[in-house]
Amino acid sequence: MSDLFSHQGEIHRRALAPLADRLRPRSLEEFVGQAEILGPGRLLRRAIRADRVGNLILHGPPGVGKTTLARIIASSTRAHFTSLNAVLAGVKDLRVEVEAARQRLERHGLRTLLFIDEVHRFNVAQQDALLPWVENGTVTLIGATTENPYFEVNKALVSRSRLFRLQPLEPRDLRVLLERALADGERGYGGRPVELTPEAADHLLDVAGGDARSLLNALELAVESSAADASGVIRIDLEIAEQSIQQRAVLYDKQGDAHFDTISAFIKSLRGSDPDAALFWLARMVEAGENPRFIFRRMLISAGEDIGLADPQAMVVVEACAAAFERVGLPEGLYPLAQAALYLAGAEKSNSLLGFFDALKSVRATNRQEVPSHLRDANRDGAAFGDGVGYRYPHAYAEHWVAQTYLPAALQGEVFWLPGRLGWEGGLQGRLQRRRAALLAAAAESAADSGPLLSSGPDDAELERWLQRQAAAEGERLDQLRQRFWQGANWRRQDRTLILAARSLLWALDPLENCPEGGVLITVDTAADQERLQAQCQLLDSLRSPRLQPLDPTRPGNLSKAMEPGERFEWLVGRSPFQGLAPELWQRWLKELDQLASPRAQWRLLLSGPLLGPAGALAELLARPGASETALADKTLLELLQRVSFEEDTWLTAQPTPTELTGALEAMNWQVEQESWQESLTLDLNESAYQRWFSPGAAYRNRLETVLNPVEIATVEAGFRGQLRGQLPQRLLHHRLIAHRR
Repeated sequence: MSDLFSHQGEIHRRALAPLADRLRPRSLEEFVGQAEILGPGRLLRRAIRADRVGNLILHGPPGVGKTTLARIIASSTRAHFTSLNAVLAGVKDLRVEVEAARQRLERHGLRTLLFIDEVHRFNVAQQDALLPWVENGTVTLIGATTENPYFEVNKALVSRSRLFRLQPLEPRDLRVLLERALADGERGYGGRPVELTPEAADHLLDVAGGDARSLLNALELAVESSAADASGVIRIDLEIAEQSIQQRAVLYDKQGDAHFDTISAFIKSLRGSDPDAALFWLARMVEAGENPRFIFRRMLISAGEDIGLADPQAMVVVEACAAAFERVGLPEGLYPLAQAALYLAGAEKSNSLLGFFDALKSVRATNRQEVPSHLRDANRDGAAFGDGVGYRYPHAYAEHWVAQTYLPAALQGEVFWLPGRLGWEGGLQGRLQRRRAALLAAAAESAADSGPLLSSGPDDAELERWLQRQAAAEGERLDQLRQRFWQGANWRRQDRTLILAARSLLWALDPLENCPEGGVLITVDTAADQERLQAQCQLLDSLRSPRLQPLDPTRPGNLSKAMEPGERFEWLVGRSPFQGLAPELWQRWLKELDQLASPRAQWRLLLSGPLLGPAGALAELLARPGASETALADKTLLELLQRVSFEEDTWLTAQPTPTELTGALEAMNWQVEQESWQESLTLDLNESAYQRWFSPGAAYRNRLETVLNPVEIATVEAGFRGQLRGQLPQRLLHHRLIAHRR
């Protein structure tokens, strides 16, 4: 009798069940949607057909078929199927099911599929209690959850299960279900005279938002609450449909996937400068009851991470809007909330503040981080250790800036902050780029100032640090030299520039800035120069970065072969580009370059060279008033220095003269203008400089050995050692040649 009563109870339950439950698909053929995982030939469909379903976790929003799919598996498997709802069940219920499954397996060899609905609602202890039985195969788990299983389900369970994500149903899939509900006489309304207008159907499909249960519940409410008209037909029009499903259900759990996905979409819309999308996701969060203070916190983060110094006011605006919200509350507080979002969406964007994290990596990775001596506090140990000596006070210089090093020696040349081109920081980009280029160029350009004889020397760590210190002092001077070199240039945005034998980007800054639609090609003589330039190019936008063309300066003719057919240049420039080349070589280069010049091309060449070598500089220093009496009394030293200085005049001549270049260009029908000027400098005479000139194998020492004997060289060395920690005078002679076609 109990079976009879149970059977009758099941019949009554089915008759009174909601429409959505009555219309659950009973087979894969009836199942609608999820073609990506259940379509013909798909893995899950094949597994169900073959009764080889393993541990599964089905996750997705409500009303997309998770429970229905589990029931289809139950009806098609030969295994025993049992189910629990994690909201109602506890560890005791779980143990009962596991024990029954164990006995079925041991006595009858029958597998058990255990379906757990809302599996994420099991706490940690309950999930841990299930894990051993899933591991040993006593039960095969099929879990269903609306949350992300990677966050809400035991990682061990997740790793032993295959995850399938079910998506919201498409409108065409919902329409199939709607038509089935109206046509099915057994489980739906096929046996009743129900008419649904197209407008009402479209409204139900639209507002359901991919949720089949929501759609069928709305249809059921509309039918059951509407009386038949005089002809006995239940007519569902748009007005009734709107009353049946007045508001789209906003899927939003403040601790779940929808919460994090929606705020993620909101922040990415701000980052992508899409104000419409930002307002939509903001409205969705507000409608779902999200705490506006949480939204303001995330907008403050976005103001720093995604906008930063492109618009420093972004942080101020969001903070002010947050304060206004606290003062006025809801609902009027929605105005400052929307204002902050729209300001961020419309602001210029930059993520340059991420440079801080690059600096943080360097702090953790760099071993030597000593504060440079000139930056140390001079108030305590300055007299004893020289702390603070050499520091240059920026406010004492033009533009309140002076080139000097501020990073530890091990990090010289590192760049952490790369300002964007937009907004407030965009105005700084050009100035900062020029200053950095001047600092980086100083050591590289030393060969042009000193000549190859005086700039070469043995590889030595102390020498490298000496060059870095020189670079700090030279940066400002070189930047001024760059400005004078390009003075009077008439740019066109489409101009193309060829820079010859460059050692740094210093001479490319102006064409890169003024000719964005043209291009810059830099020829590179050595692998070291190429490596240095590639490192500097990383600081530039990839689209504006110059092309680098390695060339062997002793083999003219290769440049034309590397060019695109018909490629020509409006600017042919270089600083001492033919240094060290024999006359026949630089003349051949001139002829080749002449063929690469466009009809309106202009030459700009800067020839720089020292007027004093080390011996000449020391002789001039000793001749000044106040020089050491001991040094002045050493007639032998002075005579040796004067003799060497005469030879240095020929040693320092390592490039064609302005007169030679002018004659060669005029012979090719160029009109040449020439400007010359001298520049007075000082050079620190320290141990590094001394070793650079006099260590065995140094180029300068090799030249000395051609004019002096060992005793005389020792006398000269002693003279230099006597002036260590002093400063040698130096004078550079610059010639700027500007040539136009006649």
